[in-house]
Amino acid sequence: MRRLLGLFDRYCAQNLFMRLPGFPLEVSGAVVGEVTQIARRGNRLEITGAAQAGRVTLHCGEDRVSTVPRRDPARPDAAGRFVLDLPVSDGALQLSLDRTDAHVFALPRFPARAYRVSRWRLVPRFGLGLLRASPLILLWAVKKTPALRPRIREALGFWVLPSARGLAPDIFAGSPAGPPLPEVEVTCVLPVYDAFDLLPDVLDRVCRHTDVPWHLVIIEDASPDPAVRPFLRDWADARNRDRPGCVTLLENAVNLGFIGSVNRGFEQALPRGGPVILLNADAFVPHGWASRLIGPLLADPSVASVTPMSNDAEIFSVPVICARGDLAPGQGDAVDAVARRFAPGAGDAPAPTGVGFCMALGADWLARVPRFDTAFGRGYGEEVDWCRRTQALGGRHLGVANLFVEHRGGASFGSDEKRRLIAANSDTISIRYPAYDIEVQDHLRSDPMTTPRLALAIAWLAAGAGDRPVPIYLAHAMGGGVEHYQRQRLDRDIARLGGGVVLRVGTALRWRLELHCAMGVTMGETDDFALIVSMLTPLTRRRVVYSCAVGDSDPVTIPDRLLDLVDDPGATTAELEILFHDFYPLSPSFNLLGQDGMFHGVPGSQTQDSVHRARRPDGSPVSLRDWRAAWGRLIARADSILTFSADSRTHVLAVWPEAAPRITVTPHELHHAIPRLLPRVGAKPVVGVLGNLNRQKGSALIAEAGRLLNAGTGDLGLVIIGDTDPACPPAQGVKVHGEYRLQDLAILTRRYQISAWLIPSICPETFSYTTHEALATGLPVFCLDLGAQAEAVRAAVGKDGPQGHVIARHASLHDQAQAVLDRLRAVLLAGR
Repeated sequence: MRRLLGLFDRYCAQNLFMRLPGFPLEVSGAVVGEVTQIARRGNRLEITGAAQAGRVTLHCGEDRVSTVPRRDPARPDAAGRFVLDLPVSDGALQLSLDRTDAHVFALPRFPARAYRVSRWRLVPRFGLGLLRASPLILLWAVKKTPALRPRIREALGFWVLPSARGLAPDIFAGSPAGPPLPEVEVTCVLPVYDAFDLLPDVLDRVCRHTDVPWHLVIIEDASPDPAVRPFLRDWADARNRDRPGCVTLLENAVNLGFIGSVNRGFEQALPRGGPVILLNADAFVPHGWASRLIGPLLADPSVASVTPMSNDAEIFSVPVICARGDLAPGQGDAVDAVARRFAPGAGDAPAPTGVGFCMALGADWLARVPRFDTAFGRGYGEEVDWCRRTQALGGRHLGVANLFVEHRGGASFGSDEKRRLIAANSDTISIRYPAYDIEVQDHLRSDPMTTPRLALAIAWLAAGAGDRPVPIYLAHAMGGGVEHYQRQRLDRDIARLGGGVVLRVGTALRWRLELHCAMGVTMGETDDFALIVSMLTPLTRRRVVYSCAVGDSDPVTIPDRLLDLVDDPGATTAELEILFHDFYPLSPSFNLLGQDGMFHGVPGSQTQDSVHRARRPDGSPVSLRDWRAAWGRLIARADSILTFSADSRTHVLAVWPEAAPRITVTPHELHHAIPRLLPRVGAKPVVGVLGNLNRQKGSALIAEAGRLLNAGTGDLGLVIIGDTDPACPPAQGVKVHGEYRLQDLAILTRRYQISAWLIPSICPETFSYTTHEALATGLPVFCLDLGAQAEAVRAAVGKDGPQGHVIARHASLHDQAQAVLDRLRAVLLAGR
């Protein structure tokens, strides 16, 4: 029952949400701000609001946290927004503003009964999750397969990676040429308003790259730039001399706006009878674009509009949906070169609307709805309105995957005016078509064009990186310190190259491919490694980085799959880097613990301990010798090997001594400031256990230490700053704070009267963030004599002597817990 309650506590910490209404902040009868919401999320309290103040401080008993309100530069006199949060406690809540007439506001607290009711309301959901997870939990109890852990967390409703769509396997299947098109002429309607610097290239591309018979209607909309109209006249005359009648130039006497100009172009196009392509004056079409754009119109009469992929096309944007990105010269054409490899129709998807920067319209559908609605003023939203009207008549709208068109959005109107137009016209769309927003949200959630978007995003990254290798990380799906380090590397890659690629294992399907960039993440999953190889083809210069494969369904094959990426014939440059976040290449027991849960050194290849053997999905056994032979091929090929402590290097060399020249020891850096803290002296010393506990992190050791304290004099206190392992709950009397943030350490140290830290890991850590965080506080730190944690603790010296204390290891759990308590007493109770 205690295990079940511990599991429910963790569930509540992630899912409980309570809210109280806000109220105005008044000083001497004048409103100086407001509290918009008081919320409790798990074990954290969050206050949001706005205030005309230089600093806002939240007080909860002795705890306090403050912030500077963020002001809107466009509204310097408005109140600045603030968000304050801290761990929940029983203290009185107050909010203070640093005004000259400093004022303190009392905040209401959540009633204890409301908290209990909120927890009870989560019980049914928790029970359903437990029911869903039960078969997986039973399977875990038997097999202890790491791949089950993220699936169990997902079933229970705990933290998991965002879900990803499956990748379409046919994106590169078949001939990219497609069937021949009927002989038709397209009419391109091109409104022009200024953007003179873009026009020569835009028009030249239309002439050179259009691969079907074409007629171009240019509507010059009384541009303020006096150079635009003469240029267009000369250009149209020159084209018509080469091919009489191919260009029609319309000159508006007064500015009609985008919609008025487009409607004039439609009037010219309709009598010609063929497909019509609406083209912005900032759209740069690639070679062979037109046949790919109109192909779906000619193949299916029900298709009313077709829109290509682009760097700025809302739901058709690459690399991230609905995120605009600029392109370097030539980058758009490089992305389209990959789009041309797609099988025609593969990756195409229905859409709630087209996007008018480059949109093909079926002739019959344009005849039925021959004009854009002028109610949308100068533009934006008019193509949505046209698409909804034709949809009501039975027309469909399609995104085409095998065409990428560069769009330098906003060049015609300017970005500020564009934002105003979009805001003004969005309300009109919502009123006319109430279901439209819901359809768009459904489209965003499902993203039916995930596969082409991801493939083109990788091409976008490759073209932007130039001759610099792009990293491809092989990573797990379990979060923690490895993911923290991964995020830091990706941030550097984004700043340096524009992005990075992660190939993740341990997800719903075996391989999750992720493209990370400044605009966000695009990702998809598959069991087909050949598809992964095809998707990564544009990365001709690559750096394959093994980070961690724990959780994969068939990890003994991981080395060969990584070598496939390194030795891909299409890769002109390929480097291989191996990171030792754990010891998975050395043993299926990635923390090197034996069957008895203890560390006995690096196992020999002939060991009979079952945890150092594995099984493949078909049930065939993998001995430790075979395991190391597979990973040894990767080690032999590696250009560089990185360990994060000298202790880890020693373990790696115990198996592969020949790797010594290629191993670099580079300890992690702490990227958050940790405050120096003073020991909190109470009635008895309190030892803080920092970090989330599981078996290898010492959950059983802490449980045994708690039992020994309860059975003895109770002269030490134990507090776990982090979550506990539901499979091994702590003893009665051991406080568990739960989830924490680094900025909470000063608050929590004071709250729990912590005077020292204990790192109870029973495995050799490759690097321990929590150990270095604990040392950074300046308080005494204790750990067992093994791994990177002991390496760091042994070296720590404070101003008054040793800060770190390393405890000898013992063979049994009871003896080890007793030795830990004896050492803690010897240091912390000395002189009392």
